[in-house]
Amino acid sequence: MRHLNRIPLNALKATESVLRLGSLAAAAEELGVTVGAVSQHVIRCEKQMGRKVFDRSARGLAPTAFGREIEGRLREGFARLDEAVALAQRASDDVLTISVAPVFAAKWLVPRLAGYSRLHPRMRVRVDASVALVDPDASDIDMAIRVGEGGWPGVKAEHLLPQEVFPVCTPALAQRLTTPADLRHVPIVRDANSNISWNVWLEPHGLTEDALGAGYTFTDAALALDAAIAGQGILLAWQTLAHDALAAGLLVRPFKERQPTGLAYWLVTSKERVERKKVKDFKDWLRDEISRIDLE
Repeated sequence: MRHLNRIPLNALKATESVLRLGSLAAAAEELGVTVGAVSQHVIRCEKQMGRKVFDRSARGLAPTAFGREIEGRLREGFARLDEAVALAQRASDDVLTISVAPVFAAKWLVPRLAGYSRLHPRMRVRVDASVALVDPDASDIDMAIRVGEGGWPGVKAEHLLPQEVFPVCTPALAQRLTTPADLRHVPIVRDANSNISWNVWLEPHGLTEDALGAGYTFTDAALALDAAIAGQGILLAWQTLAHDALAAGLLVRPFKERQPTGLAYWLVTSKERVERKKVKDFKDWLRDEISRIDLE
């Protein structure tokens, strides 16, 4: 470590950023400082090293042969430092931090956490309600549950459940429905932020969303579900959203057909770290709970 003590860490970091991003401006934006500050850090780094890292011209900076030689080592070194800081920030072995969509948490996961706690009484669960894809290696998130096509870069994604959609409504409203065509004559509850169109379910029945009636629109799926439970219309739902309301008899499926959306639920974790026992235990419990979803 005696060589590292010769050069300020900020100077090395600025140099690494410029090498990786290709310009002083991009490095300044990443580091949250001015272009002048980055330039001074780079000059200081070169002075302490006694070697030029960049050739300077009117078009900007270009790495020297020496700059290209050290770029990979600096990048790897700061990546390891970043991992060390993430480890320091990560919760202890008795705290499990899970990132899930708010509606999935409210309507499916949270009501079941008591069962998980009975199996693992010493474990504390922290739920981070978010739909953004997280980086488990750069945060305190142990695991995320996401809906999508999978294949996200830089993470490990394990298939959990294919997402399927179907109409739901109160038993009283269901009495007005004999065929899918009857959906044209009843109020429809809509989720304005959903990325799933009614056409996914309607088109196999020769219908389109344009034929559906008016009704209430909400910007939150949980509110849309509550509206359907209150008898305000028919909602296009999916397994985890409607499961408990269906099991309680608050809602019914007026038609048996379910349609796949092409999306699925995925367990997202780090692909770099060895899986910790608390993560494995939660995955096992979650898969067991998911296996109980049967709407046929």
